Amino acid sequence: MALQCGIVGLPNVGKSTLFNCLSSAKAESANYPFCTIEPNIGIITVPDERLERISDLVNPQKIVPTTVEIVDIAGLVKGASKGEGLGNQFLGNIKNTNAILHVVRCFDDENITHVDVTIDPVRDKEIIDIELQFKDLEAIEAKIAKVKKLADSGNKESKAIYDVANTIREALIQGKSVRTVEMDETKWELVKDLNLITAKPVLYVCNVDDASVVSGNHHTKAFIDSVKDENAQVMFVSAEIESDMIEMEEDDKKMFLEDMGLEESGANRIIKEAYKLLKYATYFTAGEKEVRAWTITEGFTAPQAAGVIHTDFEKGFIRAEVIAYNDYIELGSEAKCREAGKLRVEGKEYIVKDGDMMHFRFNV
Repeated sequence: MALQCGIVGLPNVGKSTLFNCLSSAKAESANYPFCTIEPNIGIITVPDERLERISDLVNPQKIVPTTVEIVDIAGLVKGASKGEGLGNQFLGNIKNTNAILHVVRCFDDENITHVDVTIDPVRDKEIIDIELQFKDLEAIEAKIAKVKKLADSGNKESKAIYDVANTIREALIQGKSVRTVEMDETKWELVKDLNLITAKPVLYVCNVDDASVVSGNHHTKAFIDSVKDENAQVMFVSAEIESDMIEMEEDDKKMFLEDMGLEESGANRIIKEAYKLLKYATYFTAGEKEVRAWTITEGFTAPQAAGVIHTDFEKGFIRAEVIAYNDYIELGSEAKCREAGKLRVEGKEYIVKDGDMMHFRFNV
């Protein structure tokens, strides 16, 4: 399953620096607006200690982790929805992502310019929210206009779409993002084709100075207060620290993080939180040829999980042989798990759990 996250924020908040830290791609990072003109795309390995532990036991020829695609999109400015800055180009790029990593500047540095001169992450967030909401309002009003005639004539499907679109329109007019609208999944499906930007889940990344990376500062406190009603995840990252670690060896990186009071890098934490944001889970397959991690959505059944490998696996699904990750690590091999009765045979109704070790039986 492809996971694509778009990094957004005002110019010069640290987006491209974080992108460089997250991926092996090197986006140009400079101290002026619109340094990023075309979206930079990086494929990033999802850090998962479980994959490493399984591989240590199996010693496969190949290890295949799951990946995340990160898109660094040009800085947004006030008026973007009407074409200011890179305007519609930016907004078109973000429509295609699954989730948004919204970077806000929460550090003071007179050597790094700010498009609005002063440092105010709450104001900066609101600028971007408004522009994204305007773009969604444009899309939703076009939808309303398209279905209104049929809705008025009594067409049930068009009437249902019209009602949902109007509910969303009212929220946007009130300055609310679409993700705050409470509706059941059936109603959301009616406007899914619009790919509304503010309907996407968001992770707020506060780019802080080195001293604030653990506990935050007055900027982050104000920001957290401003988003308390959004039920959104907020995390602190120092783009400067992340940048310093890029060329470090793993042992040096570990010592550096310990000195900073951190358990793992901000890059790893961002990727893991993005996974949680989209309610994704991971299962594993293991053999001599390869040990591999597979991405699924929480709640997937065994046939659906098999379909992630190949659609034929789902169509011809017979059963799944399942071992819990902890049992596999404790006993050390599939054979020992089988002997101990820890290998289960599950059918079509089985809901796959995060970390399951799986082997599928199917008809071609």
